[in-house]
Amino acid sequence: MNFDSVLKRRCSIRKYSTVKVSLNEITKVAEASRFSPMAGNIHTVRLIIVNEEKKKAELAEAALQQYFIADAPYLIVICSDITQLSRSYKNQAEKYARQQAGAAIENMFLKATDLGLACCWVGAFDEEKIKTILNIPQNIHVEAILPIGKPTKKPRKAKKKPDLKMIAYFNKWGQGEIKPAKKLDVR
Repeated sequence: MNFDSVLKRRCSIRKYSTVKVSLNEITKVAEASRFSPMAGNIHTVRLIIVNEEKKKAELAEAALQQYFIADAPYLIVICSDITQLSRSYKNQAEKYARQQAGAAIENMFLKATDLGLACCWVGAFDEEKIKTILNIPQNIHVEAILPIGKPTKKPRKAKKKPDLKMIAYFNKWGQGEIKPAKKLDVR
């Protein structure tokens, strides 16, 4: 599948079929996280791959009763360890880690789409409950849960996205068209 097609097909899916997903496919999705940009090339993203039914049910409950999560054959819980990042970037470390987690999640989302898998980016959850269920240390941040499986049916046609003119400005907020650049006289 070409890249533009993957971008346009990517959507959140909350219904998963009972068709088996191979660990090899899940590994490919997880592997995609490694190729996202990282500040100072410091990899903060940590992944916990969950396939135990009891844990998936507990995680769905901890995700504010989003029970569809437990229907996916695999969950990837994305975490950030900012220990090393903090040494290099001090007060900016947490912001960079969140950005890095978002980039890693999007890479995984796109890889799942490329493989014909369905997933959903889940960001609503009780972090302390997630940490307890998965034995995550207190200094680690839980960023998201990504349920992954085969879709129950072909995804519906993607909803219309905003036109670029509605979301992009040039040179300053609200300027909807690009003005010719002024040349500086640097004699």
